[in-house]
Amino acid sequence: MDTPEHREAPIRVHFGPGFHAAVGHPIDRTAYDRYVGDWSRLFVPTVLAAAEVAAADRILDVATGPGEAAALALSQVGPAGLVVGADIAWAMVDAAKRRLAGARFRPVVADGHALPFADGTFDAVLCQLGLMFFSDPAQGLHEFRRVLRPHRRAAVCVIAAPEHAPMLGVLPDILSQYLPDQREVLHLMFALADAERLARLFALAGFREITVMRETREHRFASFDDYWAPIEDAPGSLPQAYRALPDARRQAVREEVRTRLAPFEVDGRLVMRIEMLIGAGRA
Repeated sequence: MDTPEHREAPIRVHFGPGFHAAVGHPIDRTAYDRYVGDWSRLFVPTVLAAAEVAAADRILDVATGPGEAAALALSQVGPAGLVVGADIAWAMVDAAKRRLAGARFRPVVADGHALPFADGTFDAVLCQLGLMFFSDPAQGLHEFRRVLRPHRRAAVCVIAAPEHAPMLGVLPDILSQYLPDQREVLHLMFALADAERLARLFALAGFREITVMRETREHRFASFDDYWAPIEDAPGSLPQAYRALPDARRQAVREEVRTRLAPFEVDGRLVMRIEMLIGAGRA
């Protein structure tokens, strides 16, 4: 008999701001690096080039996270430049601050939909793996353009379609079987996988000289266990959702992911390619 007492209560995942970590929990940057940073940084040089970052520039890095793009930007702007790292999650801003402490890096807790800066403040705006998580990406891009100086560029990096990013595409599909109410959130990372849509969003925000490039990189994991380990303790929406499941379901998810990724195993290692879209435009 199907009674309320016999139905299993839905599992709720209380995502923190920016989907990084629950409020009050610090960010383990080592876990973040192993989960995202080690491969996402492969795309950062292309993002900075698309934004035309140069010596002595004032840079805004939106959704800075633990400062991956900000770190490379600092090396390019030199001692006369400045990098401001903004993120909606205090824990991420704190991680970036500890990593990049110094006069040329200024961390700010801020919502990318309403940036707390005057018009025309920055020479470039960067957003590495953040825009797809905005509730209103068009408003975010409008803000990026507003704080840019005339004729300067903004550049964003977003994840392409799940089939072109297996290291990320498999897990949300499997988690959605156990958390159907969270399916939309679990797939947000692919919300801007359409290159034409991304270009249109830049145009609607008033950008010109818009470009959207497809970039692919390869990343290798020593083993499946090496790939999986950071999911057990990393920040991010998918690890949080996974850890909300009961023990038996977590084990089932892990084994199904292993099965789905088996075709990418080469001599015990996981070798996977991941595609990103790099969108940019001039104010």
